Amino acid sequence: MAEAVFMPRLGQSVESCIITKWEKKKGETVNEGDVLFCYETDKASFDEIAKVAGILLEIFYHEGDEVPVLANVAVIGKEGEPVGAFRSSSTASAVDSEYLNSEISRADNQNQSNVETAADSKIRISPRAKYVAQTKGISIQGLQGSGPNGRIIVRDVELACFNIPKAQPASVKTAKPQQTINIPAISPITSNGDFIENPLSNMRKLIAKGMHASLQNSAQLTHHSSADARKLLQLRAAYKARGEKHEIPNITINDLVCYAVVRALEKMPAINSHFLGDRIKTFKKVHLGIAVDTERGLMVPVIRNADDLKLKALSTQMKALADNCRKGNADPELLRSENASFTISNLGAYGIELFTPVINLPQSGILGINTITYRPADIGNGIIGFIPVIGLSLTYDHRALDGAPASAFLKEIRNQIENLGNDLV
Repeated sequence: MAEAVFMPRLGQSVESCIITKWEKKKGETVNEGDVLFCYETDKASFDEIAKVAGILLEIFYHEGDEVPVLANVAVIGKEGEPVGAFRSSSTASAVDSEYLNSEISRADNQNQSNVETAADSKIRISPRAKYVAQTKGISIQGLQGSGPNGRIIVRDVELACFNIPKAQPASVKTAKPQQTINIPAISPITSNGDFIENPLSNMRKLIAKGMHASLQNSAQLTHHSSADARKLLQLRAAYKARGEKHEIPNITINDLVCYAVVRALEKMPAINSHFLGDRIKTFKKVHLGIAVDTERGLMVPVIRNADDLKLKALSTQMKALADNCRKGNADPELLRSENASFTISNLGAYGIELFTPVINLPQSGILGINTITYRPADIGNGIIGFIPVIGLSLTYDHRALDGAPASAFLKEIRNQIENLGNDLV
């Protein structure tokens, strides 16, 4: 019996995906476990594995197509089996659609009198994003979409809370629309053999828009400091020796610093927060975002409840998340900036001594970890010597935090790094 192949649902924030490559062609034999096609969200890429064996009887979407989640993209069955019945199934499941439509209808009834609407044929917006916009009273007029093919998705509506005015009732004269933020388009250039032009990937577009929006829509300021790294290096050497004996996983400098930052966030939670325009959401738990460099671009997965983890568990989770990001199979829900309460970005491996990290809105801060250098210091008894120090760069949103508490937090991080215990695993 023929079976449909559906576009997977990758978390609640992903509403559609783009098929980047079909590994199997129509009419080819498919074995269970074969890669059928590759697809990507605006954050990561994935492979869809065949769950049944048979012949790839039909393909409903092609490379480059934007496909709603839970849509029927293909049919696998026995040669000669009819596929006509599957063509009408190329939409989200009835259960999912019924729930979503009921939510949208409820929002329409509640907000009909005070929400602007636009012609569906002119504005590409996902149902969930439309529902969120209606719930928050945000106009979708003029919003720029970061989803596939410029589609407005939930994160675009959430970002609009910072810089797009709310919709007004129909009885009120609408003010002149606020100018939206646009990334300057690159003018077409004719190649003369001296260069190569490559179109931006979906992920690069998202990163560009996010960084631009972050700097445009917040008051960012960076404080720089450093911490005595002698204890860090001693612990790193000790854990490395134990790791070689297979007693514990390899604990890195980055693991130790992240552990210290989590402890500092527990003591000073003001920066473990989101600035939401008219309010500040302060988290009781530490949900730590870790910046990971991949071939497709920067990804920032989050470790939920990092304050509950000991060093060994924190290290293991960080390595697993980074590995998943580089392989392109990270959970999209763990890549949303809204799900992290604070972020760490480490450029120490590149020899960077000082940099200004950019905040992942709506988070209130981000810490940049720099390389270890040697500086003169008093090593006791009035003797000046060179000691290793690790650079720390804290960027914070001045709307959420003043300079004094931000400096105190940076001091606490330094204190935690310089006083790490000998047995943390």
